[in-house]
Amino acid sequence: MRKNYIVKILAVSLLASLSLFSCKDKAGGQSSHAGHKQAQQYTCPMHPQVIRDQPGTCPICGMELVLKDSNKELVVDSSVTMLTKPTNEQVIASVPAIKAETGTRISSVEVSGRITYDTRNQTSLASRVSGRIEKLLVKYNYQPVRKGQLIMEIYSPDLAAVQRELLFVANSSPEMLAGAKQRLILLGMPANQVERVIKTGKILYRVPVYSNADGYILDQAALTSSPAAVTGPTMGQPVAGGSGMEGMGSGSSTGNTSVTQPVTTPTAVMIREGQYVNAGQTVFTIYQTTNLVAEFAFLPSLSPHLKKGQKLLFFPAGNKTAIQPARLGLIEPVFRNGQNFLIGRVYLEKNNLQVGQLLTGIIPVVYTGNWWLPKRAVWRLGTKSVVFRKNNGLYTPMDIQTGIESEGFIQIITDVAGWQIASNAAYLVDSESFIKVNGKAKQ
Repeated sequence: MRKNYIVKILAVSLLASLSLFSCKDKAGGQSSHAGHKQAQQYTCPMHPQVIRDQPGTCPICGMELVLKDSNKELVVDSSVTMLTKPTNEQVIASVPAIKAETGTRISSVEVSGRITYDTRNQTSLASRVSGRIEKLLVKYNYQPVRKGQLIMEIYSPDLAAVQRELLFVANSSPEMLAGAKQRLILLGMPANQVERVIKTGKILYRVPVYSNADGYILDQAALTSSPAAVTGPTMGQPVAGGSGMEGMGSGSSTGNTSVTQPVTTPTAVMIREGQYVNAGQTVFTIYQTTNLVAEFAFLPSLSPHLKKGQKLLFFPAGNKTAIQPARLGLIEPVFRNGQNFLIGRVYLEKNNLQVGQLLTGIIPVVYTGNWWLPKRAVWRLGTKSVVFRKNNGLYTPMDIQTGIESEGFIQIITDVAGWQIASNAAYLVDSESFIKVNGKAKQ
């Protein structure tokens, strides 16, 4: 009995030990499996800092991820990481680096211009009385006319009534004759025609109107309503204005500095025979060609460098042998078609140039306190300008602000003092549309 009892106790102890060993082994197996499962990580051969829990591709270079070795500790070399950036953010190249030049620079700027009329010498023909145009001798715009040339004949009922009063006064009240004559003269009737009415006793129903200046005549209606008016940043143009008439009008000169001028292409006049005109209405404008104006268009950035009386050279487009000096007589800021620019006027005397002739002007401009880089060192990205700055042996694209271009150099507004810049940006461009600018330099 005693032996059987001892055997039972040993059997129970053995079973308990086996059960405990089995549980530990099971727990240990689960832990080992979990550790093995946790070790299934994937990394990029070229970019070891990229670690994923499942297969895929590297977000940097696009290579397939491989299993990471759990027995090896991941060590990332920071010096190598700098060299693994894509070429659109950083470039390794042996292109020589240069520094921006500074100091005073004198540059010759070419501008476009055109010969136009001097508005200070233009005159107008305006009707002094209401009436109907019986005869019109001007057929097209910019027709040349001479002083004293017959332009048109007007019938005016008001003027005919005043002539009847003149004849009545001449027969009944000679003491009032001088006042009646003066009234007709003030209405635009020439003195010789007034004497003719008194002598013959016949009323003149058609009163002639003569040109009061030499030049080119323009229909006022075409000037104010023509849709073909020339406008643009390369032209500054005068506007007709004022009033005047000889015979039926008076002459006057205007100095309008507006920037709208009709096209100098001959077109048919819009005024017709039989048309009525009102008292004081401007019918024609006469542009005189004794003195002309050369007008040049300048960029707004040149505004601080321009002043009245400044010297420049100009020549007809395509003919540099006819170059001649001049001085700016007027500088006018203009806003047209959504653009700001400057119009510089040069007043010419006795020249062989013609209205509408295109010109090229050359004006010296002095720049101080700016930075300058060769044109090839700056890369254009649409509205942006980029240079490649060298830092720790690597070139990084930087956004800069630029000014004018002159003689192969570009003005740099951004402060680039001490920068090492690639001498030729084109050699460092992998793809123009993928350049990523790291930052904009501080002004």
